[in-house]
Amino acid sequence: MGKATNITWHETSITKSDRRIQNGHGSCTLWFTGLSGSGKSTIANAVSHELYRLGINEYVLDGDNIRHGLNKDLGFSDDDRTENIRRIGEVAKLFIDSGKIVTTAFISPFRSDRDGVRALFEAGEFIEVYVSCPLEECERRDPKQLYAKARRGEIKDFTGIDSPYEAPEQPEITIQSDKVSVAEAVEQVLNYLRGQNFI
Repeated sequence: MGKATNITWHETSITKSDRRIQNGHGSCTLWFTGLSGSGKSTIANAVSHELYRLGINEYVLDGDNIRHGLNKDLGFSDDDRTENIRRIGEVAKLFIDSGKIVTTAFISPFRSDRDGVRALFEAGEFIEVYVSCPLEECERRDPKQLYAKARRGEIKDFTGIDSPYEAPEQPEITIQSDKVSVAEAVEQVLNYLRGQNFI
């Protein structure tokens, strides 16, 4: 099947700025990246819960959840990982346009893929949150027993074992999840959002 060519972006009568004004807060993407077991999903969900409690329009895009539907046709090869992240970036961009703060939790191991997503947004709208955690600690936690399976050869192309993870070079936020509590991590993110006038 060929790619669609005769298409034009349709400008809506209600703008992103209109929605932000109605919501009473800014919109952005909090892009949580890090190894499996680093705490990305836990922290992203905790941030989302606190934003909701504060009356902020928010939504969480989680890696596993997205692969149950939108990206269920993708595997874990390098090309599929790149396409997975590209699609999520496009979805996140729509959430930004709707005036929401969207938190995403994806390993997103390749720096070029994350930079490609950043390029979709206006300056300041893409907030890279690097959840830094030593591989040994991630393996010790191993909440889904994925590292154990990868070590036994039951999972191929597993990030940190036989597929690389390229850490962000200049993330907006770095959370050392082996050194801070979830509550402290949430406060770190909220302080950034306050400092940038998103909330």
